[in-house]
Amino acid sequence: AAALKGQVRKGEKGTGITFFKMLSDRVDPDKMVPLLRGYTVFNVEQIDGLPERFYPVAAPVNPEARRDDVNAYFANADIEVRHGGDKAFYSPSKDFVQLPNFDTFKDAASYYSTKGHEYIHATGHASRCDRDLKNSKGLRDYAKEELTAELGAAFLMASLGVSSTPRPDHASYIEGWLKALKGDKKYIFAASTLAQKAVDWLENAQPVEQEEAA
Repeated sequence: AAALKGQVRKGEKGTGITFFKMLSDRVDPDKMVPLLRGYTVFNVEQIDGLPERFYPVAAPVNPEARRDDVNAYFANADIEVRHGGDKAFYSPSKDFVQLPNFDTFKDAASYYSTKGHEYIHATGHASRCDRDLKNSKGLRDYAKEELTAELGAAFLMASLGVSSTPRPDHASYIEGWLKALKGDKKYIFAASTLAQKAVDWLENAQPVEQEEAA
């Protein structure tokens, strides 16, 4: 902000965040170790003096409305989606996502949050991020994949500007996943890495925007 001649408004309070990534160990390159760094960040609305492009004027979003930009984002991933029934799931063997119809959800955010969760599962296919989905019926393996999907959906919804609305059973699901992962304290970091790779895959499936000529 300072480099752009902006300044955090006096009295504003920052938000603590943690930057995370996995790095190769210097001694053993085959071993991965987590890197964590803490930062305090501010929203542009807390900063004065930035160029106008940093202060977009957005129209209010109707939480019940479909969003063309989000629909296009999912469509660009070229993953088959089928609608109908009352269950949401991803079929690894047939490589498609099944979702209830849009109007059966209480709002658009619930639909997109669920869709994001299943799309993260779909990135595990061998043709995409190639996660092991064959043995996901075992409680521990299932927990790992579900935790990856939950984290990935949260990352994705934040990136798309959609409020990630947890399904009522999510709290009990996550509790079960964590119990199944007992004794593997590092897996939350591994799951975060897998989730980010899944989101990165979806991001890379988006068309590249052409910069305007000067």
